Amino acid sequence: MKTLEQIFAAKLLNVKAVRLQPDNPFTWASGWQSPFYCDNRKTLSYPALRSFVKTEITRLILENFPQAEAIAGVATGAIAQGALVADALGLPFAYVRSKPKDHGLENLIEGELQTGSKVVVVEDLISTGGSSLKAVDALRKAGYEVVGMVASYTYGFPVAKEAFAEAGVTLLTLTNYEAVVAEALNIGYIKESDIEVLHQWRSDPAHWNPTI
Repeated sequence: MKTLEQIFAAKLLNVKAVRLQPDNPFTWASGWQSPFYCDNRKTLSYPALRSFVKTEITRLILENFPQAEAIAGVATGAIAQGALVADALGLPFAYVRSKPKDHGLENLIEGELQTGSKVVVVEDLISTGGSSLKAVDALRKAGYEVVGMVASYTYGFPVAKEAFAEAGVTLLTLTNYEAVVAEALNIGYIKESDIEVLHQWRSDPAHWNPTI
């Protein structure tokens, strides 16, 4: 019987939300070179897949964070999915900007939650964890209690694991790097010879150089 990680990995690969290109690396916004790119936002374009993500995130919250009183999405990637999950749970929803709006009320957190609310943060993807934990910090400073975070995908970088542990945030994900690479190999999307390159990159993504 396949696990949730395996099932969702296959679904992401099926809609080409995950791209693995060891021979033609991507350049991330951070400047990192990467043979791996995950675009979870594509799941919103497929009704059945969108519903699957909503249902599974909702289930993880009910099973692991039953005390949740509100949902917060991280802008911009998790706004839509977070709102869908909040609707499924019948809970209030807000989202956290990467920086305060530069006009109007200059909000960092958009929406209205009761002070002291127990909040679960919904995120689309975890790389280093920096932007996700910045949202957690904003919520805490605003007087909310962050009880956990659920994301669609994580690269599982050691730096992210350390950051979440240090911040005291429990992170749950629908799938991860290992499951995606294993499924990609299983369906012939990548070759056995690509695995070593992918693992070398993941062990030190900030310094990985495809030409070496």
